[in-house]
Amino acid sequence: MNGISRPKSACTVRDDYVLRDYMLAAFKPMMPKGRALEMGCYHGEFTKKLSAVFKDLTVIEGASDHITIAKKNAPKATFIHSAFEDAKFDKPFDAIFLMHTLEHLDDPVGILKLVNTWLSPKGKLFLVVPNAYAPSRQIAVKMGLIKHPEAVTQGEREHGHRITYSMKTLKRDAKAGGFSILKEGGIFFKPFANYQFDKLMKTDIISKAYLDGCYALGEEYPELCASIYLVCGKGKRR
Repeated sequence: MNGISRPKSACTVRDDYVLRDYMLAAFKPMMPKGRALEMGCYHGEFTKKLSAVFKDLTVIEGASDHITIAKKNAPKATFIHSAFEDAKFDKPFDAIFLMHTLEHLDDPVGILKLVNTWLSPKGKLFLVVPNAYAPSRQIAVKMGLIKHPEAVTQGEREHGHRITYSMKTLKRDAKAGGFSILKEGGIFFKPFANYQFDKLMKTDIISKAYLDGCYALGEEYPELCASIYLVCGKGKRR
């Protein structure tokens, strides 16, 4: 089932909080006006941010308890309780957001092909996944904690991950879904593991200026970011 119900990740920095602001900053210059769709909302942290940008925002989520909480964060959004593959829409969307969700799907390419049918002719898909080659992950490989950067760890598997994407495999699946790639990049240079960031964020060691610096550095070194992204449109494969 691809209308996923995800347990909360142990990650605070990457998944639900700090990175959402930087994702929005990265995407805003390319965001079209019109109707928007968010696929998977968890508790609505990013939904709240999107609802401030789009007056017409629809959210599709497979877990009813997540919707109950997310509605409090984004009361003006329209929520649909459905698996992705069962959803039907009367009108296309000008912007679709698939954020830290693709790696959870059993059939990512199949869902991307479906998403392609929901997108307006000039619409854009904003696709974000955790990066297999983040420095913290490469360090874990050198420490012998992970066999190789693209491995799915036991902890990730317990949180519903099916794949760990590199930019190469992300572009592969996007193209297989029928999308053209308009822009690619990374969000937030990631020197520490998730649990290390979580601990440091509770102290005065990590400041807002430091986080902004990690974001700025990530624009220069996308291959070393916490997350990688594609902005896609309909079109021929490249």
